[in-house]
Amino acid sequence: MFHRRSAAAAVAGVIALAAATAAVPAEASGEAASRSTANATVSVLHAVPGATVDVYADGKALLTNFKPGTLTDPLKLPEGSYDLKVTAAGAGASGAAIIQANGVEVPGGANVTVVAHLDAAGKPKLTPFVNDVSKLGAGQARITVRHTAAAPAVDIRVGGKPVFKGLTNPNEAKADLPAGTIKADVTLAGTSTVALGPADVPLEEGTNTIVYAWGSASAKNLKLAVQTIDGLHSNPAGVPGGTGGQAARESLPGWAAGLMLLAALGVAVSAGRLVVGRVHPAK
Repeated sequence: MFHRRSAAAAVAGVIALAAATAAVPAEASGEAASRSTANATVSVLHAVPGATVDVYADGKALLTNFKPGTLTDPLKLPEGSYDLKVTAAGAGASGAAIIQANGVEVPGGANVTVVAHLDAAGKPKLTPFVNDVSKLGAGQARITVRHTAAAPAVDIRVGGKPVFKGLTNPNEAKADLPAGTIKADVTLAGTSTVALGPADVPLEEGTNTIVYAWGSASAKNLKLAVQTIDGLHSNPAGVPGGTGGQAARESLPGWAAGLMLLAALGVAVSAGRLVVGRVHPAK
């Protein structure tokens, strides 16, 4: 099983790898990448309302003004040991860490989304989710729902009927369904009180559509974020990717892929509106 500490390490790997891009000559980088025996695929979702952050690796700023609702593109990362420090935007490298993971390992072969979010009590936390990239049958799609909001247990309804009941933070539920568009909403568990939605959710054949409920019920800022992983057809048509941009290509130099993350677009769905955010590299 993929442990939470390992997934936290994967976040560190995203940032530290990008740092190395700027510091390591291309030839040395290529040699390091070639020595890797396996890659991890890592995406990061920022789901803490009102907390724009900066990200540091080895004391150097890698991402600045990383805004809530931003989902990074997936990145292929070599196995290895990396460091990470996340601070409030503008706090500087010596500022208090909101999240910190040092000297930890990135495991090879995993597809992970790491979510910075609020727990049920409203405190920031880091939760890794292993994405289900198992193959789907012809005409099938997968939906995954993840509760990452400061809110009580919820039910997820499709067409007005509960299909996932009593989902609590930070857990998930999933199902394989015929491809098509469903109308879904989120209600307080055991009630008809709608907390989010309804919204039309398109489920394309051969994809895993992952819906995150995030924000705070008491602050009345609950939102949805959506991630799509494709290429899950029984006869693979491509490499799993994500919404908001293009995954790192195998044909690129391994360390150049780190730079792609810094310019990646993130996509979140908020109250039925499509909101696009950009991850900016530090200058």
